[in-house]
Amino acid sequence: MKILHISAECYPAAKAGGLGDVAGALPKYLNDVGMETGVVMPRYHTRWLNEQSFTPVYKGAVRLHLHYVPFSIEKIYGDPLGFPLYVVNVPYMFDRPGIYIDPGTGEGYGDNLQRYLVFQQAVLQWILHAPGKPALLHCHDHHTGLIPFFIKYAPEYQALADIPTVFTIHNGEYHGSFSWENMYLLPYFLGSARGLLDWSNLINPLATGIKTSWRVTTVSPTYLQELMQHSNGMEWLLQHERYKSVGILNGIDTKVWDPETDRYIVHHLIDNDWEDFKQSNKQALLQAFSFDPALPLITFIGRLAREKGGDMLPDLIQRVLSSGMQVNILVLGTGDSRTMDRLNQLSHQFRGRFDVALQYNESIAHQLYAGSDFIFMPSRVEPCGLNQMYAMRYGTIPIVRTVGGLKDTVIDIGMPDGSGRGIRFDQFSVEDAHHAVYRALELYHQPEVFRKLRENISALDFSWEQSARQYRDIYESLISFAV
Repeated sequence: MKILHISAECYPAAKAGGLGDVAGALPKYLNDVGMETGVVMPRYHTRWLNEQSFTPVYKGAVRLHLHYVPFSIEKIYGDPLGFPLYVVNVPYMFDRPGIYIDPGTGEGYGDNLQRYLVFQQAVLQWILHAPGKPALLHCHDHHTGLIPFFIKYAPEYQALADIPTVFTIHNGEYHGSFSWENMYLLPYFLGSARGLLDWSNLINPLATGIKTSWRVTTVSPTYLQELMQHSNGMEWLLQHERYKSVGILNGIDTKVWDPETDRYIVHHLIDNDWEDFKQSNKQALLQAFSFDPALPLITFIGRLAREKGGDMLPDLIQRVLSSGMQVNILVLGTGDSRTMDRLNQLSHQFRGRFDVALQYNESIAHQLYAGSDFIFMPSRVEPCGLNQMYAMRYGTIPIVRTVGGLKDTVIDIGMPDGSGRGIRFDQFSVEDAHHAVYRALELYHQPEVFRKLRENISALDFSWEQSARQYRDIYESLISFAV
């Protein structure tokens, strides 16, 4: 294969966030534009992976200080995702029910550092001994951020130093930093390169990937600019490396997210009849949730985490529903326990107007995109955001904070040129969010304007084709330079 994506996640094999969606879709579309692409990831103990058949490809062992960790590389039989998918099988390290977090405790695995050090080196050992080497390595987030460093400065892997590397930052909030006291876990590297590992007196894989990769990308143009201003102390580095950095907006897999064929929703779109599609799917939600079908429905779908603005939801819902606004609100997600407790309480206080499903459920999420009138995304940080794209694909109007990829994809309906796609608010505050909900309800009660907007956003092209072509151009330029 020409391009090898190295990722900790890949949907549907394993997904914790947007990284999984990208790794599961971009390679498919790269193959469509003529760029032969595959993915390698850890072999977790997920239901999807457990249902697959595997073909052994390579066996080896990674040194961790004084002992060796055996691993095997396996290929999933039949390429069910539309591209070759390889897994790194490390017994007792990755064959667990969670990806990064133990579902039993809610805490991150205590050996995550060792797990991803083994994963990265196992991939490099496999590439070293493979009969045909990739022309380019595309590394994703801090879990793979040390790979560009290893192939340049670790003697064991320097035979791969001429292979170009691209490093994508999906979420700059997570650096993967660890103490220099753990340096003994790394493979031997040139002492003169020590500074490339360091950031704020820690070994920082995210910073190392930025420093040592040939090209850096982020998942939206606005997010790249935001990282240069606010990135937990890494602003100067990103400004310094801006010459090799570019923001490329993520796309969505329109073969999965298709209102005409989506296997998760009850009613499909027929003959472009959006009124029937939305009303029928909203009615279907009554079987699972308690609300008034005559009122507009606003939905939040995602992690109840600080960066997603989940902590705002209880106060906002209390204020909206106590003020007499005629609206239903649904929340699907899991996360912070205090937020979940407050949402549970509100579901009893406002029964029939507010309901909640405190879980991650892909099928319910699809049905909510199809049956909701609005989706609410009050994110503090949103590198790209896919939910707003899914929503618009299903004729659901986004209410979003002006940040990251939300700014790039959602133009406010107040624009005089008629290019609006949704409702935006700037400040992370209950007051600003409350006003945005008020504007949404005003829009809903203008049936002709609302109908036209819904049809317009459903016709927007958020597919991966354009982004895949941008990545292809980057790959080709780097590969030609390396030759």
